[in-house]
Amino acid sequence: MGPMRSLYVLVPLFALLLAALWFAVTSWVHIGGDAIPFYGWLAIAGGVFFSLLVGIGLMALIFYSHRRGYDDLDGGGGPPR
Repeated sequence: MGPMRSLYVLVPLFALLLAALWFAVTSWVHIGGDAIPFYGWLAIAGGVFFSLLVGIGLMALIFYSHRRGYDDLDGGGGPPR
């Protein structure tokens, strides 16, 4: 039963990978050739910056919560309930 269970997971994941690759290739072919304008580069840079900002902020909150004990099972270290 073990090999069939892994096939139930791997086959759909492989199908999703192929669909994503197909979409990427067809999009590249249809869009390709034109240069990205300056405002496009600004939009890309802004998206990367804010994504990093959110990711770093959430990781900082995770570390803060762990050090203060907010995520302990007994509830110790956090504010009184």
